[in-house]
Amino acid sequence: MASYEKTSYDIWKGRTSDKKLYLHEKVRCIDLKKEELTRNQNIGFSILGYACEEGVKRNQGRIGTATAPDIIRKMMGSLSNHFKNDVDIIDIGNINCVDGDLEKTQSFTSDKIYQILEKEYFNIVLGGGHDLGYAHYNGIKKHLPTATIGIINLDAHFDLRVPNGKGNSGTPFYQIAKENDHFKYLCLGIQEEANNRILFETARELDVNFIKNTEFTMKHTDHIDKTLINFINTVDYVYLSIDLDGFSSAYAPGVSAPSPFGFSPSIALHTIEKICNSNKLISADIVELNPAYDVDNCTARLAARLIYYIMKYISTL
Repeated sequence: MASYEKTSYDIWKGRTSDKKLYLHEKVRCIDLKKEELTRNQNIGFSILGYACEEGVKRNQGRIGTATAPDIIRKMMGSLSNHFKNDVDIIDIGNINCVDGDLEKTQSFTSDKIYQILEKEYFNIVLGGGHDLGYAHYNGIKKHLPTATIGIINLDAHFDLRVPNGKGNSGTPFYQIAKENDHFKYLCLGIQEEANNRILFETARELDVNFIKNTEFTMKHTDHIDKTLINFINTVDYVYLSIDLDGFSSAYAPGVSAPSPFGFSPSIALHTIEKICNSNKLISADIVELNPAYDVDNCTARLAARLIYYIMKYISTL
């Protein structure tokens, strides 16, 4: 099963002012059980929490990511607000996984994402495990049934494992590939040590584009930019997924699968800006924060800043 709950304003905290100088003063929380999300008339962002770790548990990862959405919100609340008055930021609450029913949670999440996109908001989903990717893609597909949707994933892992009876946080993009005639997938930051030979074979069979972590650096921006442009030109819309375990553990220790050889925030921001500037990005998520293993909330703070920059880039187009 899946359950829904409104986000408490108490989670959004920070310095107070009479001029909305801080992000928590700009965010509006609504209860989808009682309020209808109105159609966006200006520049609007929605924030949805996917408080689910069942997929990580099934994938034998370190559990703890179910608490991530609210921790990210807390880190976002104190950030300075430089957005224009006509930019709306609406928090529409959390989806929780009940009784380990990942499949119903994913279906429920897809429906909510579809509803948000139908109201013309740019959607940002806070994970939770990367099993969110399956739900997120299907919500976009329901909104754009005839469009070619390209997936760009900043990640150490392909997440192309074959489901063993049920899906998990390592299977979402394989599930998408097998259920759709057109599978367009670009993965940036792939670590050879974190993906076995079968996963590389699967990636080749599915014609997946990827750049390894050794090349996903600021020294290789020409190659990265060319790869991004070539990929984006082949799709109608882009869905961006950011897995925090793709970052070096120096920046992101609070994840289920940390690695010292991950990529840096600099190349991630460079890439995100390029994607946003394409005008094809329709929805984004950030996944795999595990607050139980974070240090001084530095991984949660990284997640908050990445979301801030996505909204900044989109709102200034």
